[in-house]
Amino acid sequence: MPEPPETTKMAVDQREHVDSPMEAQVQRLAEKVWKKYQSLDDSQRYLVAIAGIPGSGKTTFAASLAYHLNKFYQADRHEKYPNSADYHLSRPRANTNGSSRERHFSDPNSPDIAYVLPMDGFHLTRAQLTAMPNSEEAHYRRGAAFTFDSEGYYKLIEKLRKPIEPTTATIWAPSFDHAVKDPVENDIPIPRTARVVLIEGLYTALSYTAPKTESPSTDTKAAVPSAWSEACHLMDEIWLISVPIPVATERVAKRNFKAGLSPSLEAALDRTVNNDMKNAREILDNLPKDGQLTETIESVEDEGWKTQEQKLALEDASGEKNGQHKAGEVQRLKMERMGSIAEMADAGVGL
Repeated sequence: MPEPPETTKMAVDQREHVDSPMEAQVQRLAEKVWKKYQSLDDSQRYLVAIAGIPGSGKTTFAASLAYHLNKFYQADRHEKYPNSADYHLSRPRANTNGSSRERHFSDPNSPDIAYVLPMDGFHLTRAQLTAMPNSEEAHYRRGAAFTFDSEGYYKLIEKLRKPIEPTTATIWAPSFDHAVKDPVENDIPIPRTARVVLIEGLYTALSYTAPKTESPSTDTKAAVPSAWSEACHLMDEIWLISVPIPVATERVAKRNFKAGLSPSLEAALDRTVNNDMKNAREILDNLPKDGQLTETIESVEDEGWKTQEQKLALEDASGEKNGQHKAGEVQRLKMERMGSIAEMADAGVGL
């Protein structure tokens, strides 16, 4: 049997033996994508859609995957050019599961290759929801597929799919500001050096046809691929973070109650069932066919994958321990997205 490439062996050698089932899945898929990246020419990006129902842990998984890919890349480059990099590893830091993780610092002359793109920024604005025929329902159902700008999302994926050239400019994506509850245009940079883009969100694997308006020439209706479906066809891989709906329901209800989005846990549970889990069923009923779905990742309860801060935020909604912490701090822990996805992964953020 031929020896694997040196860079592939290095990636495997860096793998830590961990008891964490979520970390083990991240490491396996990081090695898979790293091998795929090595086969690309300089004009190609590798696009991975990471989908999942509410409460599945998509964001954390994508962040952790990007961390591992960038660690592989910087270590590989340092191996090839040991005198050219400011790259180094800090002292190992123990995670809550007993394993260690070393933080990498990138060579400024060789930026990281893996980037996470959340699709949150494609929420329609509150003003756009108000302009809809049934604005009350639109606001209540915010987060459903019809409350997103699917065409804008598709156009961005189309830009990412184009070959990279020396003149390729930074692509800007929208973000979502939780403080103002609306998107922020052109807020997330995806530079030319981004070679692996992990697109995470509820509807990154939504693949269905949308009804077309009646044609004046034929007077018939025809189903056409939706913008969501068209975006799916531009991906190199589509993954699903899988979690049972009852488990996701409990996670989301507790999260929303802790964040102050509902006055009681009972109200949070009712909203989760009648809104978030409706979205979940739409996602699961419209997954890609014909082998487009390349990976299914089991989202399991994994305490070792959570920081102490998240444990506090995910404590039982009875509030037995909440008296020790200000309500505003608990809300901050759950609602604020860290500014750096790489730092979020490095911190060992959990589900």
